[in-house]
Amino acid sequence: MADPKTTQATLRRTLTFRDLVVYGLLFIAPMAPVGVFGTLDAKSHGAVALVYLVATVAMAFTAYSYAQMIRVAPRAGSVFTYARVGLGEGPGFIAGWMAMLDYLLIPAVAYLFSGIAMEELVPSVDRWVWTAIAVVVTTGLNLWGVRAAALVGLLVLAMEIAVLLVFVAAALVELTAHGAQRDWLSPLTGQSGFTISAVFGAVSVAVLSYLGFDAIASFAEETLDDGDGKGGTTHKGSKGSTGGGSGAPAVEGGAPAGKGSGWRSAAGPARVSRAVLTCLAVAGFLFIVQTYLAALLSPTSSSELAADPAAQGGAFYAAVDSSVGTWLHDLVAVSKAIGAAFAALAGQAAAGRLLFAMARDRRLPGVVAKVNAHSGVPRRALLSAAVVTLVAAVWAARRDDGLDRLVSVVDVGALTAFALLHASVIGWFWVRKRAEVPSVLRHVLVPLVGMGIVIAVIVEASSTAQLIGAIWLGVGFVVLAAQWRGRATGGTGGAGSTDGASDTGGASDTAGPSSGAGDPGAGTR
Repeated sequence: MADPKTTQATLRRTLTFRDLVVYGLLFIAPMAPVGVFGTLDAKSHGAVALVYLVATVAMAFTAYSYAQMIRVAPRAGSVFTYARVGLGEGPGFIAGWMAMLDYLLIPAVAYLFSGIAMEELVPSVDRWVWTAIAVVVTTGLNLWGVRAAALVGLLVLAMEIAVLLVFVAAALVELTAHGAQRDWLSPLTGQSGFTISAVFGAVSVAVLSYLGFDAIASFAEETLDDGDGKGGTTHKGSKGSTGGGSGAPAVEGGAPAGKGSGWRSAAGPARVSRAVLTCLAVAGFLFIVQTYLAALLSPTSSSELAADPAAQGGAFYAAVDSSVGTWLHDLVAVSKAIGAAFAALAGQAAAGRLLFAMARDRRLPGVVAKVNAHSGVPRRALLSAAVVTLVAAVWAARRDDGLDRLVSVVDVGALTAFALLHASVIGWFWVRKRAEVPSVLRHVLVPLVGMGIVIAVIVEASSTAQLIGAIWLGVGFVVLAAQWRGRATGGTGGAGSTDGASDTGGASDTAGPSSGAGDPGAGTR
């Protein structure tokens, strides 16, 4: 139970459905397949578009489980909150701990991609300098406010989509004028040596392109509710707010919308759920289209790529150069440089919300659980995330093998958290019977299939990633044991309050949602 003498921080509701989709697509990056196209083409024996079709369906199971749990616990923290509600305090902390590894390091990878791309365009400036500049600029935007960052992100996303459309148009013109380098159906049926097992082996890599769509769930407490009018802050106990009262409307699964979250209706959580599913569908469509066209343009067969691993990384650019010209190569490179930095912006924002939620629920130091009264963002949590990503990104940028080392460890954390998410759906709806009529299909079979998929991907991950993931998990268990021991001996953690006094010169604290008894599932183990 939360300390009743401690005020809680509340985030400001300003985000629309469009803003949520923008954040999700920014984090994923519309042209994410560019860097892994050659690898997937080689692994799948040419069926690269089919790989992304299957991967989209596979990740739909995880997206659906997110949609289920967002309606149950529409709060910041994403999978940390859902596992805490569906499985208990311990699994909730572990889910948040594992997701933290992903949320802190994926932005570092994106910043490094941006630095590498900028170094290609301006070789006189070292990549680590570009990497550091990208961290500083995007951190400033995140500190400015979630709405401002979303608006700038919309412009960057529009630029990325425009470049992608230019590629599609140029590819269609080239294919119409000179024909395809491969059979028109080969990106879906494969070339010589095609097997289903090869496709699923490639899918285990392709699903990593989708990591980031789940970040949308981290903004649940900042999404406009139907009762919010033009989007002011919802305060617990304020006029017109249900803020945990008995009259709060119910959302799916029987969790009151207002309990511990400040929701006045089920429309806000439904909007977040819809954004998660929409983001995945849009990303999947974009991935399938661009890989299909790139495969048709590629002058190198999948078997030749398989025999030359060094050529796989630049296979997409090689296809563009040989068919359309270097001008499109440069345009895509610029788009990737800017887009990667803003993918990191979305990732850093999600990481800040995760740290904020865990600190507010006394799983991290309470000093992090503070919201700036002026900007309405968790400033200290954002700065903490920025410092970690800056150190990791600059360290990797100064090493020849830095990118490989970072990429090898970012996947297992997110996938482990996804597995606990699926378990949370089963725990909440089926085991705890918190829905009036639990569905075997929606609440058991779908999450079980989703869990099987992510476990299979973890098994296919590199041994380095598995080792680091296991070490991080072990450290998480040690931290959890220390916290439980501290609580057993009477120790308490600090909850957060609005840090208006320190950041805005005397603004008063803002009371917000409680993380204790009013929160469904809080206090259980």
